Amino acid sequence: MRRHYNDGMRAAACRFLLVLFSGSLLGYAATNPLWTTQAVPFRIADNLYYVGSQDLASYLVVTPRGNILINANLATSPPQIRASVEKLGFHWADTKILLNSQAHYDHMAGAAEVIRETHAKNMVMDGDVSVVESGGKTDFLAPSANIAGYAPARVDRVLRDGDTVVLGGVTLTAHKTAGHTRGCTTWTLRAHLPGEPAGTTRNIVIVGGTAFWSEYKFVAGPGGKISYPGIVQDFQHTFAELHALPCDVFLGAHGEYFGLPAKLKRYRQDGPKVFIDPAGYQRYVAAAQATFEQAVREQQAARR
Repeated sequence: MRRHYNDGMRAAACRFLLVLFSGSLLGYAATNPLWTTQAVPFRIADNLYYVGSQDLASYLVVTPRGNILINANLATSPPQIRASVEKLGFHWADTKILLNSQAHYDHMAGAAEVIRETHAKNMVMDGDVSVVESGGKTDFLAPSANIAGYAPARVDRVLRDGDTVVLGGVTLTAHKTAGHTRGCTTWTLRAHLPGEPAGTTRNIVIVGGTAFWSEYKFVAGPGGKISYPGIVQDFQHTFAELHALPCDVFLGAHGEYFGLPAKLKRYRQDGPKVFIDPAGYQRYVAAAQATFEQAVREQQAARR
């Protein structure tokens, strides 16, 4: 099992490390039932629904011209996601576009099956395209016991940083927040939350991922080359981008990122407003950045 960069971190940051890293352990699915346990689907905004498991997040964006699915998750996830979509009263065949947070298997292994069943157009950020089309074989960490392979999936549209995906009057913006993978993607949209005044819309942010583990190399040295040229700059850009994004509703590729279990306990009484958490979002980003910077310093010191 890979070692994470948590040695010597401040106690306050350690609580965030559990969130930042546990969702990225690629062997974690074998021991964490939250990755495969069905969650009761629920509404977040007028046109946005949660259809993932208890931790692996998947989102359905509903439009008059068909629906957009964000994250196909594990190879075993499509039946669970489909059941959630249909429980909400929507048709699986109406899935017209498949998006993703990143090209690791816990978010992309189910993509080929979703595409086969729905004929959705698969749209992937540049940097992750070859990984998706090779089933993980071209991941910058491969070959590695920590990088599980999956069924390759064709890519119909290559996205670039700042591109928009538009369907039925709904617009999502793709932000390239690379480092965790070369094409890791954070999605944003504006939407109205049930119960709020008509005409009021909220900034929704779905974080793609900020984690890394000891296999990631940021400094060249006796231990080998850096993971890929520009990885440090990619992470730095990611944190600057995330800090700058306006965020009312904080979501992410894993429920752990945004405190899903605790928020769901309040959902029945308070409804979707429990996900309005701009302060929690900024804390998450700040903790992730501090952890990254600490890791770089540790690797620099080890090189010296």
